[in-house]
Amino acid sequence: MTDQKNAPAADPENPRAGAPPESFLSKFTVLFGAVRELWIVFAYVVMSNLAYMLVVLTLSLWLSADLGYSDVKAGWWVTAWTAGMTFCVMLVGSLTDALGLRKTLLLGCTLCILPRLFMTFAAAKVLVLGGLLVLALGEALGAPVTVAALRRYTTTTQRSIAFSLFYALMNVGYGLAGYVFDFVRQTLGETGHLALPGLGMGLSTYRTVFLVSLVFYVPCLLLIYFWLREGVEATDQGVEITAHKTKYAQAHLVKAFGLTIRDTLHDTGRIFIGLWRQPGFYKFLAFLSLAAFIKMIFTHMYFTYPKFGIRELGDGAPIGRLWSMNNFLIVFLAPLAGVLSQRISAYSMAIWGSFVAASSVFIMAMPPHWFQPLADGWLGHSVAHVWLGVQGQVNPYYVMIFIYVLFLSMGEAFYSPRLYEYAAAIAPKGQEASYMAMSYLPFFLAKLCMAPLSGILLARFCPAHGPRHSGTLWLIIGLSTMIAPVGLLVFQRFIRVHEAGRDE
Repeated sequence: MTDQKNAPAADPENPRAGAPPESFLSKFTVLFGAVRELWIVFAYVVMSNLAYMLVVLTLSLWLSADLGYSDVKAGWWVTAWTAGMTFCVMLVGSLTDALGLRKTLLLGCTLCILPRLFMTFAAAKVLVLGGLLVLALGEALGAPVTVAALRRYTTTTQRSIAFSLFYALMNVGYGLAGYVFDFVRQTLGETGHLALPGLGMGLSTYRTVFLVSLVFYVPCLLLIYFWLREGVEATDQGVEITAHKTKYAQAHLVKAFGLTIRDTLHDTGRIFIGLWRQPGFYKFLAFLSLAAFIKMIFTHMYFTYPKFGIRELGDGAPIGRLWSMNNFLIVFLAPLAGVLSQRISAYSMAIWGSFVAASSVFIMAMPPHWFQPLADGWLGHSVAHVWLGVQGQVNPYYVMIFIYVLFLSMGEAFYSPRLYEYAAAIAPKGQEASYMAMSYLPFFLAKLCMAPLSGILLARFCPAHGPRHSGTLWLIIGLSTMIAPVGLLVFQRFIRVHEAGRDE
């Protein structure tokens, strides 16, 4: 018999949370009955990813313009940051399962705000770069906890559309970042300054972008602190709220804090070691080792594309808005793809979606003069003159990037949200964050190899001065990303794991 005293309480706000959808339209509206924590997570996703993407788009430019690093050295710093962030994600997943969702989110927000202060205002290079590395830990804390929260705050019928909506909202943040990034650059100039008379100093254009990213993280901290409840879980039987129990209630504050840290580290280590004793976990890592190659497209779009775009299209070129088309397309395509492919396994969608996405990169490897007729026609006029506000003759790269991003977005809408769902679907209950965190191991190894390639490719094929061969740069990127769909198709009989709730 259930212990009534310790049984989770039902949430009176959501009596129909476990009800199945009854029509095609209800597949979209099923989230209307979700717990409020899910909507708080969605708001956090938009603002935190907007702030994150502002740093990502600016990082390589800031390292060269403000700190004086060459393309290759900037590439190594990018490697240290992005690989360090991925490595931290692998470790903090078990911390999330041990510490809890709310506390991990609060810690992550704090560690995202403080380093941005150093990167924006500090003059000493050691403090600036130290803040960059601490920021890697702060950003890492958000990834596994967000995916774990989506599973915790949704029922089975809500889950697929919730993951698709999560990916769409993440892209809303990314897309808005592109517009903010362009606005600051075009307002201040690539090498301009923002005067701060009250502080007796000025900020460079790229440090100003960091300041704006800091501003967007403050509401995240307040929202989580005041409105996110502990112990909420949505189940198919209804919403349950498990009262939070304070350990060491009789101990004084300092001792209780120390004992809590000790227990958290112990639980984190236990959960981390336990993952490697599960046979299915090795297949999962093999799956993601191949999927990592398709995700590397975005590493290059974040760290290679900004310098490529400015050098090929000129200072102040609206490269942020052009790339943001991907994000806003995903806002509409990802939920639609989630509904249309709801009965298809995440693994199958990863194969075909990644094939479309990888194929799109080869558009950028083609000779630009092939696209000059399109640039001179209605498409070039619509993209460059009408949408982006570019004056004069249209550079064919505007049309090439537009077509490339269009097809990349179509493929991404089908495969990328399903990678997150795959991790959540095969994870044992209570270890969702650990699985999501350790799923970053292949991405960590890939970034160690691929991120330095960004600076090397730029220096070799798209330098700031001298002849450029940008098509070769994109050809190398395209060939590397095609490893993902081919590998997933060829090796699926060896690495595919059954997904909860799927017949295939």
